[in-house]
Amino acid sequence: MLDITEGLQTTYARKGLTDEKLIALYKGVLYPRMIEEKMLILLRQGRISKWFSGIGQEAISVGLTLAMESDEYILPMHRNLGVFTGREIPLSRLFAQWQGKASGFTKGRDRSFHFGTQEFHIVGMISHLGPQLGVADGIALAQKLKGSGKVTAVFSGDGGSSQGDFHESLNVAAVWDLPVLFIIENNGYGLSTPSNEQFRFKQFIDKGPGYGMEAIQVAGNNVIEVYTKLQAVIEDVRKNPRPVLVECITFRMRGHEEASGTKYVPQELFTEWEKKDPVKNMENFLVKENVLKITDVEAIRVELKKLIDSELKIGFEAPELIVDPAIEFGDVYSASKAPAATAPKGGSSEKRLIDAISDGLREAMIKHDDLILMGQDIAEYGGVFKITDGFVEQFGKDRVRNTPLCEAAIIGTGLGLSIAGMRSMVEMQFADFVSEGFSQIVNNLAKTHYRWGQNANVTVRMPTGAGVAAGPFHSQSNEAWFTHVPGLKVVYPAFPADAKGLICASIEDPDPVMYFEHKALYRSLSQEVPEGYYTIPIGEAALVSEGEEITVITYGMGVHWALAAKETTGIDLEILDLRTLAPLDWERIFTASRKTGKVLVLHEDTLFGGIGADIAARISELCFQELDAPVRRLGSMDTPVPFSAELENQFLASSRLEQTLIELRDY
Repeated sequence: MLDITEGLQTTYARKGLTDEKLIALYKGVLYPRMIEEKMLILLRQGRISKWFSGIGQEAISVGLTLAMESDEYILPMHRNLGVFTGREIPLSRLFAQWQGKASGFTKGRDRSFHFGTQEFHIVGMISHLGPQLGVADGIALAQKLKGSGKVTAVFSGDGGSSQGDFHESLNVAAVWDLPVLFIIENNGYGLSTPSNEQFRFKQFIDKGPGYGMEAIQVAGNNVIEVYTKLQAVIEDVRKNPRPVLVECITFRMRGHEEASGTKYVPQELFTEWEKKDPVKNMENFLVKENVLKITDVEAIRVELKKLIDSELKIGFEAPELIVDPAIEFGDVYSASKAPAATAPKGGSSEKRLIDAISDGLREAMIKHDDLILMGQDIAEYGGVFKITDGFVEQFGKDRVRNTPLCEAAIIGTGLGLSIAGMRSMVEMQFADFVSEGFSQIVNNLAKTHYRWGQNANVTVRMPTGAGVAAGPFHSQSNEAWFTHVPGLKVVYPAFPADAKGLICASIEDPDPVMYFEHKALYRSLSQEVPEGYYTIPIGEAALVSEGEEITVITYGMGVHWALAAKETTGIDLEILDLRTLAPLDWERIFTASRKTGKVLVLHEDTLFGGIGADIAARISELCFQELDAPVRRLGSMDTPVPFSAELENQFLASSRLEQTLIELRDY
């Protein structure tokens, strides 16, 4: 393994630091080391279930944490116990987290360091490694916009740097001059895969110039070097906001996690890096400099051992979890209901769907001065559909931001803004492109509140739908990708007035909202839309047409197909517009189903695995006695969306709607 900082790893100097600061740095690296040694004993005893060891890497976490202010955010990873101890989180609470107890940070819902805490300004990782980098961008953006002079730091391993999130997040940070430090712990291995099988460059500092950012290299096992170098960088970044890539050369003295072992690592590497141990070398240096005596070292160790034992006793005695489904369901969203509706106050005017959405965004920008809009080409160009046309002139480029083609990083940025107390709207140029940011949505946005109680006030706008001859990559109906994920709210309006009220409600809602808007309805549909700011409650369906023969439960374009079919077939349809797909309005669904006894669930999405299957199943289970026919489903063909108009017409559910209704009426 290449070690560019070979001499610095074992050559210590005071660097102008006081005895008190040197002792603090020593205690800083010793405390997590002693905790880890205890955890390894408990692991062998079967008293904890898993452990990711940071032994040998403590200097990076400790040096960084002590160089930062306590209210500056740090986004650590598995091997950064020193961040948590450096922020003085009681070991008893950490241990409760590792034990899955109620007094931990995630109420037993996640393990080890997969948690965040606003109290200590730490945002923990998820197992996908890369997504936290984009979150750091968002926190740093919020701090920059607020003019707080704060710096954000985020960790990545050398293995994790191969992920797309790494590239996207560094690129966004560089383009936007965000005050964020990307701390790369280069320990030579991604689990068992050595660096030469991960990448071909020799050192990470070579990557900085490619992104247009500074890059420095630090002896990651020398806590004095880490602390002094990062302190200087951090002070400068506070004055001149910009990203900096920090490569910390170190080595992992244990396995990726204890169960994986270390047989894949050559023994000579352990022998060499044992000489660079950050705890032993710091201890020897302080004794040599007469900062500490051997008796002082022994006293410090005794003191820390007593602290560890007493904290573990508290942790072991902490109450066990109370298993209650109501508690679990109650924490999926940050509030049990969407915010209360705000009624319209003024007059109204006729607007197209596209104008109503634009008007709603503008009203939300006026009402919420902490709202940031982000998306590709949404600034001066106004977006590909011109929904944000003129917004830059009214609100400025700080709040209406063109983004690089970095969907994952930008959605992560939205979460970071929320963590820092702001709100955001992220526009997908087309709903199809959301796949590039899928993990951020389903693993970060959706699970954050359930895991550690942090809201994710991010609205993702999704121009969706077929019928415009745009082919398989600009026409997909992918709402069912997200209705399956607990923690997301999914909104899909069919009318301009609803679209405006629901976009305002989505931005006001503290939970993440996937907001779908049908492209084919943008300019083909108009109605009277109230002026000013108003909201429509998320989670409430709307009865758009009363009838006695068949109930059609649908949303989006399906509403207009059903209205047209009511006229052409003469069948007296009860048409329920869901408007919100998650959470669903089951009360209105059941009421409408029981009224006619015959139900068709209709959607433009492909049939198999569409949301209609769950709705039909629930109606069959709970309304069976009142039904006069099996619940029918109708969706589009189970193929990709074709380009040709003839093939697309055949693909869409609308081509089979009238015949399906006639069959159901005559059942």
